[in-house]
Amino acid sequence: MTFEDALFDLEPDAPADQGFDALLDKPLEELIAPDWAEALRPVEPPLREVMAFVTDQAKDGVQILPAASNLLRAFRQPLADVKVLVLGQDPYPTPGHAVGLAFSVSRNTRPIPRSLANIYRELQDDLGLPPRVHGDLGAWSEQGVLLLNRVLSVVAGSAGSHRGKGWETITTAAVTAVVNRTDAAGKPKPLVAILWGKDAESVAPLLNGAPSVVSVHPSPLSASRGFFGSKPFSRTNELLVAQGASPVNWELPVL
Repeated sequence: MTFEDALFDLEPDAPADQGFDALLDKPLEELIAPDWAEALRPVEPPLREVMAFVTDQAKDGVQILPAASNLLRAFRQPLADVKVLVLGQDPYPTPGHAVGLAFSVSRNTRPIPRSLANIYRELQDDLGLPPRVHGDLGAWSEQGVLLLNRVLSVVAGSAGSHRGKGWETITTAAVTAVVNRTDAAGKPKPLVAILWGKDAESVAPLLNGAPSVVSVHPSPLSASRGFFGSKPFSRTNELLVAQGASPVNWELPVL
């Protein structure tokens, strides 16, 4: 998301108990997919620390996004199934928008964020797929597209507010885990990284040679400087097929 997506009228203050404390004592296997739990075990202490930080803020009456139930949603699909990594910045700060998947919103969100509208425009220009009125990208996630934000929480109305609070350690470990997967023969599993913007490009050294599709961010401030016309969807599918993987069906379901 971007600061331009953050213009909104704040909803009434959220209740102090937002459910984050219920996450603290649960084992990782109850929060995320089992193979993700195994992969993130080395960073479980810092993960617990940042979750405790989020919980403390929520208890102080600060509205945290996304909802507790979606905080770790990106890791619910199996790590083994990931074949595309799309890296975002941090969740949308508009109450009701963030759903735990980068760039995605709920199906009833209107209007959709402007960065996502630009993604839809490029999807149409690239593959001829018509934009949807909804912004639910869950169908991509179900096909092995990891929609991961660099930072997994945000204070409502304050974009970037949870940068430097510990999430970067967790998402660095997550990207590394995706890159280091191997098949039965010990060869790297197929992977394409879609890196939009400087924050996403910062993980390029972690990719260990995995192919990537890189452009400026789809934000309204930058999309016209290289995002439009970059053809990320067709290029990603070409790179997947070249690695022996099936392409992604980027067409989203209608309501």
